[in-house]
Amino acid sequence: MIKMDLRKKILVALLQRYQAYGSIFVFLLWNRARVRMCTSFVKDSEVSRKWIVIDAEGLVLGRVASLIANILRGKGKPYFSPHVDCGDRVIVVNADKVALTGRKLADKKFYWHSGYPGGIKERSMRQLLDEPRSDRAVTNAVRRMMSKGPLSRKIMLKLKVYKGDKHPHMAQNPEPLDIARLNSKNSRRGRL
Repeated sequence: MIKMDLRKKILVALLQRYQAYGSIFVFLLWNRARVRMCTSFVKDSEVSRKWIVIDAEGLVLGRVASLIANILRGKGKPYFSPHVDCGDRVIVVNADKVALTGRKLADKKFYWHSGYPGGIKERSMRQLLDEPRSDRAVTNAVRRMMSKGPLSRKIMLKLKVYKGDKHPHMAQNPEPLDIARLNSKNSRRGRL
């Protein structure tokens, strides 16, 4: 009780002294004096994760990869911390049926080198989507949108990409996310 009376006396004294400035100024002074702001960071054990399934059929590759990267990082959650893995697990089905805009199927090329003289290799996006591991196009697009480092490598393990419409994660009860309804630009009618 004594502390409350003392606080009331201090508040009355502040109001009388700074009456010309208004009560808002006094309120700010009062709060600044007694409240210390501190940033709270979430721990890895406090994070709640869920499973999300995305059907990539007819979706634009870059747009879906950007949304998946944000979900994996957990940037949509109110307790996002940049140094903690607080994202959800993502399942992508029909990864071989993603769409590309413009002439990227023919013009977009991927290069790598074998390490030997004259060992430069190239592959177009059409060749990448026509080969047996065509789900790598989605995986690589998401991986290239993540920051580079050990945390991102750990986060990428939560991405599961499948060519067909079936996946072995039905026991986790994944929630479907319709990306095509979020924005009309997210989908195309099909590959060119």
